[in-house]
Formats: sequence, structure tokens, C-alpha cells
Amino acid sequence: MNETEDGMVRPRLHIGLTGGIASGKSTVAAELSALGAIVVDADALSRAVVEPGSEGLGRVREALGPTAIAADGSMDRAAVGKLVFADPEARALLNGIIHPLVRAEGRRLVMEAGPDAVVVQDVPLLVESGQAGTYDLVLVVEADPEERVVRMVRDRGMTEDDARARIAAQATDEQRRAAADVLIVNDAGLEDLRRATRRVWDEYVEPVLGGDQIRRR
Repeated sequence: MNETEDGMVRPRLHIGLTGGIASGKSTVAAELSALGAIVVDADALSRAVVEPGSEGLGRVREALGPTAIAADGSMDRAAVGKLVFADPEARALLNGIIHPLVRAEGRRLVMEAGPDAVVVQDVPLLVESGQAGTYDLVLVVEADPEERVVRMVRDRGMTEDDARARIAAQATDEQRRAAADVLIVNDAGLEDLRRATRRVWDEYVEPVLGGDQIRRR
């Protein structure tokens, strides 16, 4: 059995997937899922751990105040987002609540996947949180920052200033490249991005499923 010293059952291959906001990472995650991977989405988990009535939401209210809670009892994401992007101390408080809960839930899902699975953990802040060393393989998706701004304005309704602030709050391309075992550059459209993802699967995942050692840079 593929088990760590602390008793955690590891999957056959544990991939950390990351990339800057609007880089195309979600498309890569969807393609890996279609190829057979179990995808654990940190963004989805970050929403789940602060659902109404949860311990996480109670702690957010305590740390950030009642303005963090919407009229329906959910976390007011717009209000919280505005607060934490303007206040590094508030951002640190929020991250200190949510990140440990997300990691714990992600760990549970990885263990549930079992020792024969290929698990991809989609973690937007993988580099920022220092988690690169916990994966068998780190896959980074990169796109031109100006193109990412265009996508955020067009597809997410952000202002250009907000889009640039989101990019500035994350790791740089250089920092993500330094952590990458595999880099996918998204500069030629969705179908090319899907093809690049399939090439990564063929080159790095299929050999492991066939019994070979993991290839790292």
C-alpha cells in the first residue's frame, strides 16, 4: 500500500495543479478529469467550508465582523473580497481560517480516492502557500498577463484595475515556473490547451500507471 509515515494513503500519482487567475487552469483540470483523474478543487472546497451554519463561517464572522455575512446568512463574498484585498491583515486572518479547513478536507478526499487513483489537486495559491513539495508532480498553467486581464474584464465582469490587483496579489509567473515540474503555456486557444494537457497525460501520467517511476524535472 502506498502509505506515508503519518498513515495517509497516497494515490498512485498526486499532482498539484496551479496557475494565475484566468490562466486557463480550469480547462486543464476539466481535461484531466475527462482523462480519468480525480480532481480536488480548492476553490470549491473554500466555498464549502464557509457554508451557512459551518464552523468556518462562524469564525469568519468573528474575525471580520457582521459585514462579512450577507442577508441570507451566507458569506458576502463581494464584501469580504473588497475588504481583504485592501487590508493585508484582514487577508491573513481570512486565510488563517479557510486554508487549514480546505487542506483538511482536501486530505480527506485524497485518502478516499485510494492507492490506485490519479489525484489532481487544483490549488490556485499552491506556490504562495508553500505546498509544492507535497506533490509528486507540480503542473503550472501560464498565460500572458495582459490576456488574463482581458478575460477577467470580459468573462468575470471585473474592472481593469480590479483584475490587475488580483494578478498582483498572487505569485509571479517566475515564482510559479520555479515550482513547476511541467509548464503548460496557454497562448493558442482552448483546443490547443486541451491537446497540451493530453500530451502531459501521455508523457507523465500513463508511464506511472504502467509501472514506471515518476518523471520530475
